[in-house]
Amino acid sequence: MNNTNDPQVLSWRRQDIEQRLCFRGGRFTKVNNLFCGLCGFAGVVLLYLVLSLIPRSQVTAMFTERGLTPYFICFLAMWSSVILIVKRLKLGMQQKTIAIAILPETEDFTLSVSTVDQLFERIGMVVDSPSHFVLFRRIHIALSNLRNLGRVTDVDAMLKSQAEHDESTMETSYSIIRGFVWAIPVLGFIGTVIGLSQAIGGFGEVVGNGGDINDITSSLSVVTAGLSTAFETTLLALVFALIIQLAMTFLKKSEEEFLDDCEEYCQKHIVNRLRIMPFEQEVHESA
Repeated sequence: MNNTNDPQVLSWRRQDIEQRLCFRGGRFTKVNNLFCGLCGFAGVVLLYLVLSLIPRSQVTAMFTERGLTPYFICFLAMWSSVILIVKRLKLGMQQKTIAIAILPETEDFTLSVSTVDQLFERIGMVVDSPSHFVLFRRIHIALSNLRNLGRVTDVDAMLKSQAEHDESTMETSYSIIRGFVWAIPVLGFIGTVIGLSQAIGGFGEVVGNGGDINDITSSLSVVTAGLSTAFETTLLALVFALIIQLAMTFLKKSEEEFLDDCEEYCQKHIVNRLRIMPFEQEVHESA
């Protein structure tokens, strides 16, 4: 573990990617949706710029010649990708707190009401903003109530309560990306409906006009174009939705493991080291 003698091991203000780019950083692993949306839009512009520079193919046609639906699909997919990337970077910074030892390693140190302030000072030496780190905020809330609680079991209960709150916060941080994963296939189905309507309309015109075989053959190009829009927009949407869903699943698993590590850290370094001294117990009982 890192020694707390090294000042400012972590700095939320300097190391958070959103803060560094002059946006308001989301708390813990939450993201600034405006920042991610702007990055997603820039990514879509870059994607279509690249597509415009390469020779036409079936793939480029899927993105550029199937109406407006693929543009919206790409935008939501890119926005979702940026959210996952930013959350991954923020989670990496949060995970570094597990390797930091905030308690003195000397055996004679006892964590109690009288030494809580020393622990807070040591946390302040390690990070610039403890409230923006899941682990240190959890410890700070639990030990801030130690003077009123007075019992080790109550501190343990407070830590578990805060752990449940952090899990709930983690779940809500995925709400918008879950919405995008739902919306992307819906956009694909909308593209399918538009494509089929074009194909059916074109087929109706072919049948209604009659004419010779050459006219019918040339008119069928409208029908095939509509069918391409119908099937390729759905394919594009489903592929993007699948990729984003898998990436979200792996990231969420890493975040859940981090919260488990925080709970284990608190049990090992806080609860197991916590002692209520006799004179402190008398004060609490008299109160």
